[in-house]
Amino acid sequence: MKYLVDQRPAYSILKVQLDTGETITSEAGAMVLFKGDVEIETHTGGGLLRGLMRGILGTEAVFMNTYRARGRAEIWLAPTLPGDIRYIPLHGDSWIVQDSSYLAHHGDIDVSIAWRGLRGVLAEGELFWLRLSGHGGVWVNAYGGLEELRVPAGEVVTIDNFHFVAMPETVDYRIKKFGGWKSFLLGGEGLVFDVRGPAVVYLQTRILPPFARLLRRFLGEK
Repeated sequence: MKYLVDQRPAYSILKVQLDTGETITSEAGAMVLFKGDVEIETHTGGGLLRGLMRGILGTEAVFMNTYRARGRAEIWLAPTLPGDIRYIPLHGDSWIVQDSSYLAHHGDIDVSIAWRGLRGVLAEGELFWLRLSGHGGVWVNAYGGLEELRVPAGEVVTIDNFHFVAMPETVDYRIKKFGGWKSFLLGGEGLVFDVRGPAVVYLQTRILPPFARLLRRFLGEK
């Protein structure tokens, strides 16, 4: 398997070359095109129960597509929002990825819900992150630029949950409410999480809610 991230960083597209028998799994709706003899299977990633959980909780990708090459093949994948794409190798470890930042993965990887409880419901599902575990790799995408933040040992950084993209599951973090309940419910920052170093966290430089509010000002509420 070979891959190339083209048109980065603003409108990145993932181009993957597959040899016979190789597979890649992506979020539903990510495929741009494929070349060659490719078998496509639609499923729920981590099993039916987990897929139903994702649907009930209102997160983005209830279904995933797995592409298996029957000969030499190529597939192009693109995220929903404009921004960069980054590859994260997995060697038996686990990463937590924001649901909307997951693009694709390959290898023997289990996809499940990183359940974060009632606070996630209050955050409109944004804290129902995905957990990817196993051997292979995952491609994540950002809305805007993708920043790699390295937190030194002993240092604490507070991160807005909407700007979060991915981090190893071993990272020491704590979710908390930011500001008063009025700001939490009516707009602005609501939930953040403290990350204690040493840690590596991927962040996105843009988030969707403020852009959506801006569009509503021009389009008007229906």
